[in-house]
Amino acid sequence: MLDSPRKKIVIIGPAHPYRGGNAMFIQYLCNALSAKFDVRLINYSLLYPSFLFPGTSQFDQSEKVIQGFPNQRLINSINPISWLNTARMIKRENADLVVFDWWNPFFGACHWAISKLLQKKYHGKILFITENFISHEARFVDSFLTKLGLRYANKFLALSAKVEQDLKGIAHGRPIYRSELPMFDYSLTPFDSEKERLELGFTKEDNVLMFFGYVRKYKGLDILLHAFPRILESLPNAKLLVVGEFYDNPEIYTNIVKQNGTADLVKFVNQFVPNEEVGKYFAAADVMVQPYRSATQSGILNVAYSFGVPAVVTRVGGLEEYVTDGVTGIVSAPESPEELAKAVVRFYSLHTSIDFSSNIRDRVSQSAFQGITDVFDQILSE
Repeated sequence: MLDSPRKKIVIIGPAHPYRGGNAMFIQYLCNALSAKFDVRLINYSLLYPSFLFPGTSQFDQSEKVIQGFPNQRLINSINPISWLNTARMIKRENADLVVFDWWNPFFGACHWAISKLLQKKYHGKILFITENFISHEARFVDSFLTKLGLRYANKFLALSAKVEQDLKGIAHGRPIYRSELPMFDYSLTPFDSEKERLELGFTKEDNVLMFFGYVRKYKGLDILLHAFPRILESLPNAKLLVVGEFYDNPEIYTNIVKQNGTADLVKFVNQFVPNEEVGKYFAAADVMVQPYRSATQSGILNVAYSFGVPAVVTRVGGLEEYVTDGVTGIVSAPESPEELAKAVVRFYSLHTSIDFSSNIRDRVSQSAFQGITDVFDQILSE
């Protein structure tokens, strides 16, 4: 008896050579789904126009690619001709499901046009994976572009309860499925904690906190910097490591540590970290701090978990869905330097008696992403 042909899924999303969490997620997703389905990945020939991108480069400068997946770079996000050509190509694929990765209202017109062109051919077969619903730094126009971009979605896949709840306001009966981000594994090379600390200017006895990831207002680095003097009152050996490219003016943050007298205790590494170097920073840190003002889910948190590093996070969006207070990390009230300082001090009061790393391994083993092929089976069958 012949095996039935594998169902075909076309996925539209960013991937290598682009950098960042969105590209990483799509690559993990494609690799996971390809174990059971015939997966075709359509990437962007132009993601953001350079004048709209706040970082130094949109492209991954790493020597090693994590979870790479073959892709075709077809879509220019600002060129309607490429949208038309992409839709024509997807029609010829005769896929069982077309999947759009949605994370930013900037792509509203592009995704609206392509999905509208596909709706007749793929009626009932267009899925939007919503990493975010509306961007963290939303403007008035973002709501319009989000509704426009998601208009022709037949189904949604939300990656957090927060996004799922947001989608209910516009879904109007369209089904919403749930999963999670994968645990992004950057452990390409083993790193020695003591050695990395010494190279970064820390000692074995220091209490090293780390903020990791690009810096924008919604991520609340300024809140952590204002909390740091309070942390030092209880933890005089505390040091703070800030690693990530600044999308905001760095002086906003460096001025805070100059004014509160902690400049000598805070190390800034203002760069996008290549894959092969991520591990050395997590090897040096006791805990990662995410003082976010808003969030859906966090790829950075999943990176920390892949190294067994616990996190102090604020109670916003979907962050607390991934952190069990006192088990895999500590949850703090948002936008409060005082409460954030208390949360960090509480972590250090617990970390010798609670095996956070073991608890994190248990949490990782139970990740909903492990069952992503089952979720897509359900999506394809309904």
